[in-house]
Order: sequence, then structure tokens, then C-alpha cells
Amino acid sequence: MIIGVPKEIKNNENRVALTPAGVAEFKKHGHTVYIQSTAGVGSGFTDEEYIKVGASILATIEETYAIADMIVKVKEPIESEYSLIKPDQLLFTYFHFASHEPLTHAMLKSGAICLAYETVEKADRSLPLLVPMSEVAGRMSIQQGAKYLEKPMGGRGILLGGVPGVKPANVLVLGGGIVGTQAAKMAAGFGARVTIMDISIPRLRQLDDIMPANVDTVFSNEYNIREAIQKSDLIIGAVLIPGAKAPNLITREMLKTIRDGAVMVDVAVDQGGCFETTKPTTHADPIYVIDGVIHYSVANMPGAVPYTSTLALTNATLPYALQLANKGWKKACIENNDLKLGLNVIDGKVVYKAVSDAFGLEYHNVEQFLN
Repeated sequence: MIIGVPKEIKNNENRVALTPAGVAEFKKHGHTVYIQSTAGVGSGFTDEEYIKVGASILATIEETYAIADMIVKVKEPIESEYSLIKPDQLLFTYFHFASHEPLTHAMLKSGAICLAYETVEKADRSLPLLVPMSEVAGRMSIQQGAKYLEKPMGGRGILLGGVPGVKPANVLVLGGGIVGTQAAKMAAGFGARVTIMDISIPRLRQLDDIMPANVDTVFSNEYNIREAIQKSDLIIGAVLIPGAKAPNLITREMLKTIRDGAVMVDVAVDQGGCFETTKPTTHADPIYVIDGVIHYSVANMPGAVPYTSTLALTNATLPYALQLANKGWKKACIENNDLKLGLNVIDGKVVYKAVSDAFGLEYHNVEQFLN
């Protein structure tokens, strides 16, 4: 199979979908790999390193899309890429379709096979290709939140961990999954007073067992959220419904009760965000203020730490990408249910229910494409 790796062109996206080590694995299995020139530079990998392990370098993104049977990316295609995608071409990347209707319609029109990292799902309901970036984003949410709480950045001027004689900051984490757990661990490590909320009592029980003493677990409902946000300095949105739009847990009206200079970091922005006032931002322009509350909602947060993120992501994606290349997407998805659940769009049809529900599109059972 011919594998193409284009350079990411989303704002400040420095990750790359394949490392030189990954190229070597594809070559070992007899595949041809084309890398767009400088695609790996942001993550610390030169064109020469790719050439050394057998990749061919192409000058432009147009050439990369044109030659490849399978495109392996990090972020969803943006508008300038839509016309480059060919019918029957396999795209393996993050898509987050349910929060982006124009992208959904563009991929339907393209006739491509869209296999989304974020909906590849194991039998235990875990999301193996979302976990590594969720871990990075969860930890980064506290790092960024702490920065924007500083007075020169417009925040309350409060140190997360406080100092002897001065109380630490109050951090509220909405969601007890991978992102929320990592955020709570980081905030607790800084010395903050942390509250983590979830709707699952079994999950709260687990978190109560593993978290340090400065982390409280609270059942998530509107009343408890309204009470908690009034005392919070930093609020992390970490709610995920696989493949679907995130619920709005904090409304515009609720902002009036939050302290001026508090910071809200919405890690769920890729899935539409769990704050009503969330809108996607970029690393170049990461924040905006509504009712005195700082909103940070960068849609590709892990892109700011590309070396760590690229290695973490490709460690997880490479085994799946090799299956797709070695067997072809149909056979790979028939034999591996994890991959089958990653299929979102095939030949102009939506085959993932949460995406069809998000936009009122006709849903097609994926099995009809695998026979």
C-alpha cells in the first residue's frame, strides 16, 4: 500500500502522524511511504531521518494526497485540503465530525473512507487512540489554566498551590475520564484544592480511592455544578461522549456567578465543548473573556508539545495503521472490531450513528460496506 503523510497545516499544529521509526515498520512490511517535506520538523524529525529509513520526500501537500492510497494525519482536514481528497482514499486521523458539519459534508462529497482515531473503541469501551492525547490535554489544561490565572494574563492573580499561610486555589474538574483524571492529578500535584465531578458513582468510587487527600469527588448534576463554580478559580471541561457532541454543563447565564478573573479550560472543544460559551481558539490567539471569565479553548492543545504528543500518539496509532495497510481497510475492519468502530464515513454515507444524529443525516449500517 502507498502511505502518504502530509504536513499538518492547522494553526500551530506541530505534530506529525508518523515518526521515522513508524516508517521503518511500514517498509519492513513492504509498503511505500511518502512524507511531505518538513512534515516532521515541528516534532523534531528531519527529512533526512525519514529518508534514512526508506521514506520518499514530496515537496507539496498536493503531491502527497495525489499519490497515496492511505493518508495518515493527526488533525482533521481543513478546507484547503478538501479538494485534494480522492474517492476511495482511506483517511486515518482525528475527525470529530459531530462538532463540525462543514467537514462532515465535505468528506461525504469526497467519496473517501474516513476512519476516525477518536471512535476506535475496544471491547471494554476504552478509546485507545484518544487516550494518549487525552492524557496530554488533561495535564496541559492545568498548566495553561495556572498561566492564565496570573494577573498579567488577565487572571485573578492566584497561585494554584498557595503558600504557607495562604489558601491554595480551588480547581473544579467536570468529568472523571482520562482528561479529568490527569487534570485532577496535575492540579493536586500543584497543591490546589480539587473537586472532580462525574455522573458515574463507580467511577467516583475509583477516583476517591486513587486520588490524594486534596481531591474531593462529587456527583455531577446542575445543582452541584452551580454551587461549585461560585467558589472555583479554575474550571476544566473534560466531558466526553464518544463520537458525539459534548453536553453544555455551564450555561451563559451561569457565568454571572463565577468570579472575575477565573479561568475555564474546555478540553472538550473538539466535540463542541461542554460550556455554552465555548468557541474554538488557536495557540496564536488562545483566549477570550465573557462576563469577566477567561475562556481557553484551543482545539489542538497537545500540538503545543509536539515531541511528547507525537511519540505518545504514534505509539498508539501505528499498530492499527499497519493492520489497515497490511490487510486493506475492509479486511482489517472485519477482523478487528476496534477498527470497525472507527469507521465514520464510507463512499458518501455516514456509518457512525452519533454523527448522523448530530446533523439529521441518514445512517447506514457499516456492515453493508464490509460484505
